[in-house]
This record gives sequence, structure tokens and C-alpha cells, in this order.
Amino acid sequence: MKGEHFKNVFWLNFAILCTSSSGIFARSIELPASMLILLRSVIAAVLLLVFCKWKKIDLSFKREDRLSILASGLLMGLHWVSYFYSLKLSNVAVGMLSLFTFPIITVVLEPLLLRTRFENGHLLLGFMILAGVNFLVPDFDLKNAHTRAVAWGLFSALCYSLRNLISKTKMTQYHGSAIMLAQLVIISGMLSPLLVVGTYPSLTSQWPYTLMLAVITTAIGHTLFLYSLKKFSVTATSIMASIQPVYGVVLAVIFLREYPTANTLVGGGIILSAVIIESVRTRKA
Repeated sequence: MKGEHFKNVFWLNFAILCTSSSGIFARSIELPASMLILLRSVIAAVLLLVFCKWKKIDLSFKREDRLSILASGLLMGLHWVSYFYSLKLSNVAVGMLSLFTFPIITVVLEPLLLRTRFENGHLLLGFMILAGVNFLVPDFDLKNAHTRAVAWGLFSALCYSLRNLISKTKMTQYHGSAIMLAQLVIISGMLSPLLVVGTYPSLTSQWPYTLMLAVITTAIGHTLFLYSLKKFSVTATSIMASIQPVYGVVLAVIFLREYPTANTLVGGGIILSAVIIESVRTRKA
């Protein structure tokens, strides 16, 4: 059992590391957020479709579940677009860390929507994460880009939390790759009108990063994250996923030369502490 738990935590952290790459890709690609999301969704959907056909994964959904799958896809699309707006308005640290209020939102919503038992420990860990985020977000006033970035990040956090809660209810019935593929198709359909009404710069120089975003961040990272919902509660998964800003800041230092401040290091330490506590707690449970 200990080995199984370690494996589950390892794959969750690998998924988080993959999704953490979204920050550096978003900052490196010179495309509007909505167009970037459309491209990543189409590419990742094609890759996942090939994978599902290879593994002979059932891609059909019961009639009574289709509305929930549609809602989860729309929420995922809104989450991605608003998150990327946040990243483009600020930097990797502010964008990621404003998004990572979603564990606190999940702590409140999961007992209400999924009828699970409310745990005081989760609330405490949620506030630890909030304290860490408070250290990591730089000073800003109400008129600058950081304010708008945080607002987009908070909206993205709400959409992401709701999407995870809906997906959790379907993970026992359907394969994670099938759910992720359906969500990608829904996002692609939602944003496809942009191809007609939008005007965008040349895509030639944007393809390498866009392809890596689709493969590493989307097809691999988000699919593995969905698998983790089978092993942990949405709240526990969300809290452990709060290490993502730490990964994101490290990647930003390596690839973008965006160096963290002292406050960033303190906040990252608090967030990492919450992740370790939750990992130990779920192992004992």
C-alpha cells in the first residue's frame, strides 16, 4: 500500500510539473490567449484521439452524462483562456499564484456539491496556501495590469475548481483520456469561430512552443491530472497540486530568467509545506 501511495503521489507530481510548463509557453508565444488555447486544444485532441484508438478506449458517453461533460469542457475552456490572459498581463508568478486560490474554492464547494464530509484540516491547509500566495503576489494598485491579472486568475480558479468537481463524478464511469478528449473537442468547438472573425500574426514561428504546449502541458499533464482524481479526493488533489506555482517559478527562472524575490521564496516554502502535510495525511488515511 505504501508503494502504491508513493506511485500515485509521484504521477500526480509529474502531471503537475507538466502543467507547470504552461507559464513559460504562454509567455513565449506571441498569440492572443484565445487563439493559443484553440491551437493547443486541437493539437492535443488529435494526439489523444490517436492514443484512445490505439488503446481501444471507449469514447461514448451515456445520454444522462453528456450535459455534465459539456459543462466540464466549457469550464475548462474558460479556465484556460482566463488563465492565459492573466499570464500575459503579468508574469508567471502572479498568473500561477492567483490561479492557485482554487484549492480554497474547492474546499468550500466539494462538500456542497459532492456531499462529502467537510474536513477542518483541509480548511487550515487552504488558508496556509492563501498565506503563501499573499507572500508571492507583488504589491499592486487597483489600476495596473497586476490587478487585472489577479482578477482573471481568480475567475480561472473558480472555473477550474468547478471543472474538477464535475470530472470527479465521472471518473469511475469513464476513462480519463476519454473525458479529457471530450473536453478538448468542446473547447475547440467553443473557440473555432475565432478562425473566421479573428486576425492573427503568422503562426510559422509559433509552432514549436505551441506544439510543446499541446503535448507536454495538455495531452500529458492534464490527462494524468484527471487520472489522479481516481486516487485522491478533489480537495486533496487540489491542495497537493498547489506546488505547481513553485514548479512554475523554477521553470521561469531556468527558461525566462524571471528570478523570484525573497517574498516568492517564503510563499513557495509555505505552499510546499502544505503539499507535504497533505501528502503525509492522505498516506496515513
